Amino acid sequence: AGGPPGSKMAYEEVNLDDMKWDLELEAFTYECPCGDLFQITMDELEDGEEIANCPSCSLIVLVEYGDEELQRAKVRSLTGEGGPHDSIPPTGAKAIAT
Repeated sequence: AGGPPGSKMAYEEVNLDDMKWDLELEAFTYECPCGDLFQITMDELEDGEEIANCPSCSLIVLVEYGDEELQRAKVRSLTGEGGPHDSIPPTGAKAIAT
């Protein structure tokens, strides 16, 4: 069993909606057990990439997403909203343009 020769086993399967958008890294991130973050960029997602790598260790996660998750991810990356657990600003709150 397993994938093609040289393929790594995924540490976990993660839904794109559960990943957090990191403005500094310009990538979706997910916590790695080593203490760093798995990362995958919007460009990689749009290219059909499904593997998020950790820059500090050899672990990878398999990112699960479809068209709907990709659309939500695009909005999150453009608006700078971190992720599914961010609080929604109260009604009437206005974004301040800088």
